[in-house]
Order: sequence, then structure tokens, then C-alpha cells
Amino acid sequence: MQGIKDKIRTIPDYPKPGIMFRDITTLLQDARGFRKTIDEMVQPFAGTRIDKVVGIEARGFILGGAIAHQLSIGFVPVRKRGKLPFQTKAQEYQLEYGTDSMEIHVDAITKGENILLVDDLIATGGTAEAAIKLIRHYEGNVIGGSFIVDLPELGGRKRLEALGVKVLALCEFDGH
Repeated sequence: MQGIKDKIRTIPDYPKPGIMFRDITTLLQDARGFRKTIDEMVQPFAGTRIDKVVGIEARGFILGGAIAHQLSIGFVPVRKRGKLPFQTKAQEYQLEYGTDSMEIHVDAITKGENILLVDDLIATGGTAEAAIKLIRHYEGNVIGGSFIVDLPELGGRKRLEALGVKVLALCEFDGH
């Protein structure tokens, strides 16, 4: 069986020139590859109490939902502003040009819960950092961040580790 990295399609110049987009849809549509990915995203946290999985919009929903199901625990979505129907808490984060905002329901995290943060890719770490701040606002304990892809030259892993978060990435890609 091919490795996980081999099942990820690279699309040059998307969404703009100079960007090498790492498309995980090819991995997700492969049943064995998807199962292996979920297993490997969870395995390093075996033996650790995890109360909920928090998934970052949108591919983090797919992965986080599968992980939460496997662990028989709850799933919490972190979404862009205005997408959640109940009362929310927002956290702004920096983009290359400007800011954006992520939100979580005010009743999603309970004080002392152990949370596994999940997304498909870590680049600069801005969205993951915003999610961590939201979780910590409600006194949740982020036990780790689990990602499929790390783009190490963009510094996201180091940014999250500086916040005291254990980061797992299944594979690394450079910008080329």
C-alpha cells in the first residue's frame, strides 16, 4: 500500500500563482488510505484521556468527525464568523493581508475537558492558534494538535509548540 503522502495530490498555482496546493481529497476517497490516516492521527494519543475533538473548518470536520467516532467522544466545530447558529465566542487571527475570525459555541467546551485539535494541514498556524485560544478561553486543555500535512517552512508547528501544544503531522511537504 502506498504511503499517506503518496495519496495527496499537489495542484500547482492554486488558488494563486506560486502556491502548491496539497489536496487531500484523493486520500479521503481511498478507503484504506483514509482509515490508515485516521488511525495514525489518533495513535500517538493512545492512553491519553480525550473528552472531545475540535475540528477546524472545513476539512478538519471530516477528519475530526471520523476521529471522534473512532474514540466514541463528542465533536466540536470551529467555524468562520457567522456560520454557527447559537451564541458564540470569536477569536481573530492574522492573514497574509488582514485578519479573519473563527468562532465556537459558548457551550461547546467545559472547564477541564481534554481536547484534541484536528485539521488537514498546518501552514502558518494562525487558524490553529485561534482555535487553541478559543478552547483555552473556556479552560479546556489542548492535549495535542493532529494534522495530516505540515508545511514546516511556514512555521506553524513551531508556533503551536511555543504555546505548549504537542503537534503531530503525518507528512511534510516543502513549498515546491
